[in-house]
Amino acid sequence: MNIQKGDETRLPTELGEFIAIPYLDSLNERCHVALVLGRLDDNSFVRIHSECLTGDALFSLRCDCGNQIEKAMRTIKEQGSGVIIYLRQEGRGIGLWNKLKAYALQDKGLDTVEANHQLGFRADERSYEVAVHILKDLGLKKIRLLTNNPDKIKGLNGSIEVTERIPLRVPENEHNHKYMQTKKDRMGHEV
Repeated sequence: MNIQKGDETRLPTELGEFIAIPYLDSLNERCHVALVLGRLDDNSFVRIHSECLTGDALFSLRCDCGNQIEKAMRTIKEQGSGVIIYLRQEGRGIGLWNKLKAYALQDKGLDTVEANHQLGFRADERSYEVAVHILKDLGLKKIRLLTNNPDKIKGLNGSIEVTERIPLRVPENEHNHKYMQTKKDRMGHEV
């Protein structure tokens, strides 16, 4: 893995002023971003968030991603320090094109896991190797992880100690009820 760290810059948001640090994965040319608030230490909250164009930027009600990143940013601001690692692995790692194909299959009655399988993918294709690299680069060895997904802890491969897992529960709506239920029943998420 060849990760190049870019120049830090201020990123003022409605949810606090973060420092944005880009990390370029030269293998696939994806630029991931660490959003850091305050001084990091072994007590800092960390959110590892996978890109979700539909939820994060287009405000889709089909998932909980946009609500989760907003809640994570608010939580980190309230704590006074923390980091959000924004990984460029759309659609649980299958990419935007295939994610929208999976949406079409869900419109026909499949759940998210079944749709991914129908397209030839595992339920979740994401990797957290880049997140481990970024956390180490930021000097973190122990973290308090903001996640509903138990696989994120496993994905850190013991390289980073998770001292506490804090679920990010957000409200369901009529459009994401089946999605949330599938995450709970088939993937072991806390929702």
